[in-house]
Amino acid sequence: MKQKSLIQAAEISGIGLHTGETVNMTIHPAPSNHGIRFRRTDLKCPNVEVLADVSKVVSTNRGTSIQSGEAIIHTVEHVLSVLYALGVDNATIDLDGPEVPIMDGSAAPFLNVIQEAGIQELEAEREVFKITEPITFRDEVTGTEIMALPNDKFEVTVMIDFNSEILGQQYAALNDLQDFEKEIAPCRTFVFLRELENLLDLGLIKGGDLDNAIVIADVKMNEDQLSNLANRLGKESVTIEEEGILNTIKLHFKNEPARHKLLDVIGDLALLGKYIQGKIVAKKPGHTSNVSFGKILKRKYREFQKLKVIPKYDPLDPPVLDVNQINCLLPHRYPFLLIDKVIEVTEKTVVAVKNVTINESYFQGHFPGNPVMPGVLQIEAMAQTGGILVLSNVDNPSEYDTYFLKIDKAKFKHKVVPGDTLIFKLELLSPIRRGICHMFGSAYVGDKLVSEGELTAQIIKRPKK
Repeated sequence: MKQKSLIQAAEISGIGLHTGETVNMTIHPAPSNHGIRFRRTDLKCPNVEVLADVSKVVSTNRGTSIQSGEAIIHTVEHVLSVLYALGVDNATIDLDGPEVPIMDGSAAPFLNVIQEAGIQELEAEREVFKITEPITFRDEVTGTEIMALPNDKFEVTVMIDFNSEILGQQYAALNDLQDFEKEIAPCRTFVFLRELENLLDLGLIKGGDLDNAIVIADVKMNEDQLSNLANRLGKESVTIEEEGILNTIKLHFKNEPARHKLLDVIGDLALLGKYIQGKIVAKKPGHTSNVSFGKILKRKYREFQKLKVIPKYDPLDPPVLDVNQINCLLPHRYPFLLIDKVIEVTEKTVVAVKNVTINESYFQGHFPGNPVMPGVLQIEAMAQTGGILVLSNVDNPSEYDTYFLKIDKAKFKHKVVPGDTLIFKLELLSPIRRGICHMFGSAYVGDKLVSEGELTAQIIKRPKK
């Protein structure tokens, strides 16, 4: 699947929901691997560009705000949901103000101008985060639950419950992104009448209007209160006539609030910066929980990236070095020789294999009855593997020994037990200088990362006897 961008720029102008300021926004085409970036054209400070990334989120109060340096962008979720749904991986979004315009409270206006501008495929392949196991998030205070489940495509299901007799419990689902345009994009943001006064007092929703938000009348208000609310909203009058909606705004769908929450979930998860192959199920989602879940997904994606580079081991392939050849290079012998064969050596990487058996000498005294390979010996096996890499870069390697100077950032993630086959991969982090080598080591059992760490070593010529 190829990455995509716009064919030409798309322009749109409107009022910011919370700031009340008029903002002109232009979405420009961008090259492969650029990502989605917002740019404040009204600022003169050096850093006016903000990457649409979950790490840049600074607020989730009634919308998602991202910031880098002095540049802050409010309410990014609606336009991001459209870019995600249309498959746009790369764009630069210029704004001459601090907030994406609210338009009619939905994503439809953004979708329309982007479709008019056109979408093109780029040369680079798109990276997709394939969900291979359930990933979950739960907020015990709010009762929010979000999970990502393995699936053959991207789907979203949302359930909401605000303990409101008028709104009730609602459910919405998007089974195919092709349905986003008709089923999700037109759905507007909503607010409860009980929240309006507080939001206005906080200086939020300065651009709020009955034309860009559904107001759900869940409390009774007398004529004086309605008149005061109308004055604060800049309206001649406000009435509650039927179905608990101010001024009887006609809903596009009976479950429009749930559909808009689904829209927000897509927009917030777009801050992952990668397309998801999986099913998202969200109960009582909100911007705060969406972003928290997005951060969990980002951590999982980093693990996923590491798994993509796991060395492939076929025991039937002849080794680059067997145990006898390893003995010629390393000064280790039983019971301290901890690698059985080397299956790959390049200028920058080496891969070795260790078959863990119950006959290992250390199992006699380490966790008797519950044999677990010591983490320090996993690091030692990495060090021996790294020694092969270092020695492969010198002439007459049998004349040198490798001494390790430092071990840093060592992590042990899973137990290693008899019967496991360990695969060690060592990679150069910088060129070898003056015999000193800085490497990153990782150990795998199958597709599971079990340990990792940074190692620094020095090669020293053996003294002549």
